[in-house]
Amino acid sequence: MATIQQDRDALERLIDKSSNIVFFGGAGVSTESGIPDFRSKDGLYHQKYLYDPEIILSHAFFEKYPAEFYRFYRDKMLVLDKKPNPCHYYLAELEKKGKLKAIVTQNIDGLHQMAGSKNVLELHGSIHRNHCLSCYHFFDAGFVKNAPDIVPHCPYCGGIIKPDVVLYGEQIDDRSVVFTAKALLDADLLIICGTSLQVYPAATLLKLYNKKDIVYINSDPKSTYDRASLVIHHKAGVLFGGMKA
Repeated sequence: MATIQQDRDALERLIDKSSNIVFFGGAGVSTESGIPDFRSKDGLYHQKYLYDPEIILSHAFFEKYPAEFYRFYRDKMLVLDKKPNPCHYYLAELEKKGKLKAIVTQNIDGLHQMAGSKNVLELHGSIHRNHCLSCYHFFDAGFVKNAPDIVPHCPYCGGIIKPDVVLYGEQIDDRSVVFTAKALLDADLLIICGTSLQVYPAATLLKLYNKKDIVYINSDPKSTYDRASLVIHHKAGVLFGGMKA
């Protein structure tokens, strides 16, 4: 296994020769900010709830048991006190330099934008956008967090407010898919980080990238990607924290 500095050097060589980079990130990008992932041994899928998280985070469950959905959502997903880590800040600087053209994220926490990134494609939505299911009025995350009732209701019409996150059984926004596809087709370097690529449509979308340089970063030493030209097994924040954009 290469040392972390050897991995940084190899990654920097690829970044230096590239001018159109796409970063595709998953939950592992934000775990160092204190946001749990789903599938690791400490992830949400391994914690005890009355229902499995995958069931709770489904469209059908939200419609049938909105109070149970919101108890879990407020407790585990509506995290407004977390801050970006060195990975988020590195990517924001790389974007400012004009090398990083797009961040495609499966995360819903908004930490990339908080770090200063502008071109962020959120495949699974964001906790920072919420809308009334009846009148479509939009609300920020603070409104939902501070709502007096467990299920937040619209003050204008009384309808239930739903977070703009893609639940199981819901379709990903077509615009996000189209913009992601274009970014991947135009890219000359793809960096995949903090994702096992098990959640649709990650693996399918990444097939659109047809260049040779692919970096796969995952702290799990058993995780890999057979198309990657460089595989790095370090935490994202630690890896990028020692690099200068």
